[in-house]
Amino acid sequence: MPIITISREMGSGGIPIAHEVAERLGYTLINGDTLRAAAGDYGLTDEAFEQADEKPPAFVDELDQKLAVDLRQIELIILEKALEGNVIIYGRGGQDLLAKVTNVFRVRIIAPFEERVERWAEREWLDPDYARLLVRRSDQQRAGFIKYYFDRDWEDPLHYDLVINTSRLSHETAVNLICDGVGDSNLVERKGASKKVLRDLILQKKVEIALTSAADIDTLHVENSTAEGIVTLTGHVHSKEDLKSILEIVKGVEGVKNVEENLQIIAYRNVPRDH
Repeated sequence: MPIITISREMGSGGIPIAHEVAERLGYTLINGDTLRAAAGDYGLTDEAFEQADEKPPAFVDELDQKLAVDLRQIELIILEKALEGNVIIYGRGGQDLLAKVTNVFRVRIIAPFEERVERWAEREWLDPDYARLLVRRSDQQRAGFIKYYFDRDWEDPLHYDLVINTSRLSHETAVNLICDGVGDSNLVERKGASKKVLRDLILQKKVEIALTSAADIDTLHVENSTAEGIVTLTGHVHSKEDLKSILEIVKGVEGVKNVEENLQIIAYRNVPRDH
């Protein structure tokens, strides 16, 4: 059955909708709790997970390199969970991670800002002004996360197959719409096609993690694509030594059968500073 991704605004009622859809369809819900429980198996501490999960960068080079590695580990968890099938990916840019997978049903759940503030204040027993601050901060943080890492406008309806306004539609109607929509014939795929794409994406993510973790090599301009164990590297590096090290790193990633590289060597010139 198709994978479901759910984008949600804080206070829109997305989580109870996602839970009921998962229960009705027999799907596994991949949300913060699921990812946090699996994080330790991927070398992520609770603190590292919280700092990277759905957060925009800090714009501090050393910190951002660590955040990038941790974020890619979270993405790897999502991809490997998706490979198991019958999942709902809740937030985390799920639809962007699975952009190459054809049988993804992309849902967004929204509600007016002040209504979401009121719901959040009632749910958490918060002062309305404080709830307003939290909801606004959540909106900005998640929008920034999607814009920075996926270069997409979080609110653009064209990126979704179904947008549900819970101010207008009931919880029951929202659940029914998603459960009905997932069976649409346009989401039917050729058998096994999605699993093949997901396996390629998983290997691609493992290569990204290995390259981003290389502390002494600038891999910022190196991109990789994968197909059935063959990794293709494009972009540029700064020296022959860096190229050699990068090839060794990629060849050492489990699952890599061969590496094809089309990397340019661009040596940056050191410009003396004025004194």
